[in-house]
Amino acid sequence: MKRILAVSVVMLLFAAFLPFAFVSAGGEGDTAVQPSPTTAWQPSPDGDKTLAVLTPDGKTKMTLHDYLIGVVAAEMPVKFETEALKAQAVAARTYAVRGMVTGSKHRDKNADVCTDSGCCQAWISDAQMRKNWGDAYEADLKKITSAVEATDGQYLVSGGAPILAAFHSSSGGYTESSADVWGSAQPYLVSVSSPETEKDVPNFKTNMTAAPIDFRDTILSAHPEADFTGKTDTWLGETEKDDSGRVKDVTVGGVKVTGEEMRKLFSLRSTEFELSYDGTFTFAVTGSGHGVGMSQYGAQTMAKSGSDYADILAHYYPGAQLTGS
Repeated sequence: MKRILAVSVVMLLFAAFLPFAFVSAGGEGDTAVQPSPTTAWQPSPDGDKTLAVLTPDGKTKMTLHDYLIGVVAAEMPVKFETEALKAQAVAARTYAVRGMVTGSKHRDKNADVCTDSGCCQAWISDAQMRKNWGDAYEADLKKITSAVEATDGQYLVSGGAPILAAFHSSSGGYTESSADVWGSAQPYLVSVSSPETEKDVPNFKTNMTAAPIDFRDTILSAHPEADFTGKTDTWLGETEKDDSGRVKDVTVGGVKVTGEEMRKLFSLRSTEFELSYDGTFTFAVTGSGHGVGMSQYGAQTMAKSGSDYADILAHYYPGAQLTGS
């Protein structure tokens, strides 16, 4: 009888503390187990979803619908083809959904996204749209709103979870693999062809020059071990490129510097560049942006050729599925 009673007490205690065991199982400081992406988010109209956005004025609550209008207006020229704007709307929605479902980098501030394009996505207010568009405000707002509403609730998934829907301005023939830029391979962020050319993109090719002393000091600021004791025309070594034609790394002063680091050090528009020396150091640059995911000017070129937004998204994010449609 005592044994039965003891077992009963143990079982009661186990049942009482079982819920607390699961509550403490969450990762990264969470106080509860996070639901899986497939159960945490169900496709529904953008107006039914509210997210917290970090703006320069502080945190603001807004519907996903209103947020996306501000993002598309900020990230893509309003004069682009409607199908390109729709593709941008889906990519922007996917980025926001990913932050809401899988845990935002701004969770410490209880926010889902911010309006810094260097961190999340650019966003502008209605007041800024009025300022930017002037007399065309009504027509331009209607065009952006139509693109958002035509794709209402639609986003991209891979393996049941929202993808990292990266995008950039333009590419010089091919987009870049995420593995080559961020060291993180994603099956839907691989190098694919991109149709835009110099006639399609303003400032598609740009040059940046640096005097020898400025070039040397910029490299030394990041790589003090670099050796610039020789003649100036011996400072440059071999350049290695990846399959997309972008610079993987370049040897400078005997040190290998990645193309992405060179881009940041010299404020280049992209890592697709040719570096030469002829009295000054010259970067001949093609395209703009990190090169990963959807090329916005590529999307525009495809749209002008008759592709719809689903075709554009399927091309730039191969293997990802469009859901919520």
